[in-house]
Amino acid sequence: MKCTELKLQPELLKGLQKIGYEELTPIQQQTLEPILAGRDLIAKAQTGSGKTAACAIPILEKIDPAAKEIQALILVPTRELAIQYVEEISKIAQFTPIQAFAVYGGFPMDIQKGKLADGVHVLVATPGRLIDLLYNSPLTLSHVKTLVLDEADEMLDMGFLPDVEFVFSCLVHEHQTLLFSATMPPEIKTLAQRYLKNPVIIELNTENIAPETLTHTFCQARAHHRLEALLEYLRTNKPRQAILFCNSRRSSEQLYNHLKKQLDSVEIIHGGLDQARRTSLFRRFKRLDIRYMIATDIASRGLDFSHTSHVINYDFPTHPESYTHRTGRTARMGREGVALTFYTPQELRKLRTLIRVNRIQPVWLGTEPDIQAAPKARPSQKHSRKDADRSAKRPRSARRRRRGRSASTPADQN
Repeated sequence: MKCTELKLQPELLKGLQKIGYEELTPIQQQTLEPILAGRDLIAKAQTGSGKTAACAIPILEKIDPAAKEIQALILVPTRELAIQYVEEISKIAQFTPIQAFAVYGGFPMDIQKGKLADGVHVLVATPGRLIDLLYNSPLTLSHVKTLVLDEADEMLDMGFLPDVEFVFSCLVHEHQTLLFSATMPPEIKTLAQRYLKNPVIIELNTENIAPETLTHTFCQARAHHRLEALLEYLRTNKPRQAILFCNSRRSSEQLYNHLKKQLDSVEIIHGGLDQARRTSLFRRFKRLDIRYMIATDIASRGLDFSHTSHVINYDFPTHPESYTHRTGRTARMGREGVALTFYTPQELRKLRTLIRVNRIQPVWLGTEPDIQAAPKARPSQKHSRKDADRSAKRPRSARRRRRGRSASTPADQN
């Protein structure tokens, strides 16, 4: 379906045309009608399939600009995704008086209170900061008509389930709930059963978790040879733009210190940087001012880097879902992309699991390994899926839930 065929207000159609939207993606086509009809919805689709616009377009159509109240609330797990959401909504609604705003931790709450007091129609928020504002400002959700949980699996995996349930408890009136996610673990299904009413369920490309335009390449390299193998690959293939993922802040800093001596246009981003610095780096990367971005998993979710041609897992992903979200930063919206993952002989079992769970066709650089001969896993305690940037936040969240919310509750740092 072409955007010109949509029965939307002219101002929204003009906005879509201005930013170059021509045809709807499959997820956008299938979600438009039920959202406009007011139905609850669960949508599962590949990362990079256009879920942000699938949510934003029908929500904006339903907004009453004359009512300066929060009519749509969008919950997201990270600051970066909140900022990206508002930017996308603002572009689509640029010819309307609709106001969208994002609230998140690490930014002065007084400034956010002032903007909310001026009138906001669409509020995008991380859970912790939203709850802080509910306790410490006149903010009310009584006029919210549509609640959206985007990247719901990530939100729950980061320990936000109690916060999400608190937000649901604030919406005692009739409202529409939309749940968007790239994966659908059991916890999400339980949440949906509890809070959604007869939802429309949309699942696209269930046979292929990763986009078909993404090439999955794998290279075996022992730890002390991995940097050399990476440099050889970059010099041979000359990526237009690449994100290089590491599992921890320390690992990313070590790689950065090596690469900045060998290559031009190298930057690093992780949770230890302040929000202004992180936002600046992401925007420069989107403008192609940065060619190589070394990152922790803070850059693996939801963010749209349309020019990124390569995603490189310098550190082997801690979980198959981490691989899905990391590699989803390329091959977006039908574009072609390459994922390169380094692995050691000791990681063959993890590699076998990753290939099986993500249902991908591997391309081997060098000799193909015998992954079927990898030893079976020993019984062990389940490891955390998050990198070091996030693991430090869990004890604080746990303490916060035990003590209960108060005026001194620390702001959400995501």
